[in-house]
Amino acid sequence: MSTAPEHAADTHDLIRVLGARVNNLKDVSVEIPKRRLTVFTGVSGSGKSSLVFDTIAAESRRLINETYSAFLQGFMPTLARPEVDLLEGLTTAIVVDQERMGANPRSTVGTATDAHAMLRILFSRLGTPHIGPPTAFSFNVPTRRASGVMSTEKADGRVEKAVVKDAVYLGGMCPRCEGMGSVSDFDLTALYDESKSLAEGALTVPGYSMDGWYGRIFAGAGFDMDKPIKRYTKKELHDLLHAEPRKIKVEGINLTYEGVIPKIQKSMLSKDVDAMQPHVRAFVERVITFQTCAECEGTRLTPEARSSTIEGRNIADLCTMQISDLAGWMREFDDRSVAPLLTGLRHLLDSFTGIGLGYLSLDRPAGTLSGGEAQRTKMIRHLGSALTDVTYVFDEPTIGLHPHDIERMNDLLLQLRDKGNTVLVVEHKPETIAIADHVVDLGPGAGTGGGEVVFAGDVDGLRASSTLTGRHLDQRVALKSSVRTPTGALEVRGADTHNLRDVDVDIPLGVLVVLTGVAGSGKSSLVHGSVAPRDRALVVDQGAIRGSRRSNPATYTGLLDPIRKAFAKANGVKPALFSSNSEGACPTCNGAGVIYTELGVMATVESPCEECEGKRFQASVLEHTLGGRDIAEVLAMPVAEAEEFFGDGEARTPAAHAILDRLADVGLGYLTLGQPLTTLSGGERQRLKLATRMAEKGTGGASTVYVLDEPTTGLHLADVENLLGLLDRLVDSGRSVIVIEHHQAVMAHADWVIDLGPGAGHDGGRVVFEGTPADLVAGRSTLTAEHLAAYVGR
Repeated sequence: MSTAPEHAADTHDLIRVLGARVNNLKDVSVEIPKRRLTVFTGVSGSGKSSLVFDTIAAESRRLINETYSAFLQGFMPTLARPEVDLLEGLTTAIVVDQERMGANPRSTVGTATDAHAMLRILFSRLGTPHIGPPTAFSFNVPTRRASGVMSTEKADGRVEKAVVKDAVYLGGMCPRCEGMGSVSDFDLTALYDESKSLAEGALTVPGYSMDGWYGRIFAGAGFDMDKPIKRYTKKELHDLLHAEPRKIKVEGINLTYEGVIPKIQKSMLSKDVDAMQPHVRAFVERVITFQTCAECEGTRLTPEARSSTIEGRNIADLCTMQISDLAGWMREFDDRSVAPLLTGLRHLLDSFTGIGLGYLSLDRPAGTLSGGEAQRTKMIRHLGSALTDVTYVFDEPTIGLHPHDIERMNDLLLQLRDKGNTVLVVEHKPETIAIADHVVDLGPGAGTGGGEVVFAGDVDGLRASSTLTGRHLDQRVALKSSVRTPTGALEVRGADTHNLRDVDVDIPLGVLVVLTGVAGSGKSSLVHGSVAPRDRALVVDQGAIRGSRRSNPATYTGLLDPIRKAFAKANGVKPALFSSNSEGACPTCNGAGVIYTELGVMATVESPCEECEGKRFQASVLEHTLGGRDIAEVLAMPVAEAEEFFGDGEARTPAAHAILDRLADVGLGYLTLGQPLTTLSGGERQRLKLATRMAEKGTGGASTVYVLDEPTTGLHLADVENLLGLLDRLVDSGRSVIVIEHHQAVMAHADWVIDLGPGAGHDGGRVVFEGTPADLVAGRSTLTAEHLAAYVGR
């Protein structure tokens, strides 16, 4: 019996990449099967993100944007075409990354996932007493009242007028706190020094320098710049602090003067505290106190919105419930008049539980979610989607997950694949690599030593290969035969932050302590609530490094300062000449090294600056050398080469060498000093932050307690071994190290394990085990114990 010929449409079953050269990729060509789960792996910095996100996903998005009209494209971000010879077989790409869900303090888990919108509709239909439309339950919509004449234009130029006596547009925003749930108060003694005048720098607000425009504005507003603030009259002090915006003229220019406090409220308090620059955050935390709003009791809602209930609960009550409990409440509640709405809401809440986020509540601020929690929250909206033949791109979806939760994440990835989608995952965890249909391994090294496909095939083929990933895939760290003896203990008593239940625990000092437990069990709450505030604690968390394209490892770590001074001293010129952001910058590209050509609605073209040839400095600056190298050549050096260069000889610079030592110590020897921070992977940024914190003054003593929040984030299996070596060196030098970690290799290597649980949210918050890893495995009394025992083969 003859088989029917294959339909032409069925032959497009591959995504083909030919000649990709984005970032460190070296003419990479690879074929990726569609409607399969493909995992991309390799050491940090090997080019995984460059291939998956910056090439495949970026070109898919660019092509989709080009389908819109030129008018619409004018309002959209312009995307340059990735540096690649050919891309074939692309489908619509949906990127589910680890970027935070927004720093707007009004954004909550409920508003970000539409769960709150569904609840508002539910209460507008069934709430008793009936208050009004869904907006009456929204803490982002204020109640507005209007009266007067309303005009409506009709045909033939007629205007129909109606008198509106008192039109009310009902919103749910609490007027006292404006829907924030908290009110702020200013500590005036920390806002200004009353013994000084404005000219002497009385104001302590970051950026309020009297040498610039602020000094001219205050003088133009009529203030005596040389008069100490303590001698101000009540009116003068009120004008300084609370004045309403008013127009003033300064040196012939029309400007607006506004009191210091309303200016701060608009420029700083409208942002999420965690998204502020460190010095601005320190100022806000010092000057401003946040208290729960007394009128709405932190619910953000008006009394009217809180008065409407369904079965005895108002909308604020439901939003404060743990999502797993809310899902149970919804299953018991039934009303045929809103059956489709209830079905959608139940599915959404069950998705939270299924993805391991049932411990959250809908009123949790979105800005407080970790990278892993934010990624899984974004993933929820795709689980019930009717779309198929879509390319889903995930960036290490297992970050922040306990081994128990990784199993559930794997099931969700397979569900997306089985619906006919192409799933591309950048991942290091062996548990996720094991479920892949296809694996692409990049390497062999990192940075300039990577950027090549060293293996492409199935998991069994990867195991049999000689690549770094293949060799480490089945390697396991053994339990320690002996553990270190503690030198003391950090006592925690009655810890009750978030879901902790009056926890008492002694954390050993002078040893490597691993704090573990399922996601949401209370690990971060214990550390940030009871350990981090202590003087000796040095916390390196998962917060992203914020920097522009001009920021690089040399500027971020402070390495550039001693380098510039060394160049200046050797050549008898000013240090500012050796900064691409200052006097030494190429005038054509302003020190960027590239020229951006705006083409209207077309993609912005980026090309190397012809004047400086991408070196970012003036030609005259490059004539000055140190040890035979100019500043551009130094910034192009990898850390390992620069460490040797500044270690001895004519270029010997101890201050620079010390910083380079730390960068090499955390495994960043391959990074070039001038590589833009925006091109670094998540793992590289985390280790760069660790190296910088280790270099801060007052943090090197033996009494320092290092607190690391999942340092294996973004690390390849081989890099984890290097990390364990770094942790050992820290402990052996007399420091104490506390690590929040899910990686079994780190647990097995610990001297002491503290396991929180047994579950997440209100099902956790207790210490379920404390002791050595060997005792944890022997007892098998917790989920962590079972997974660690399976890992070490016991």
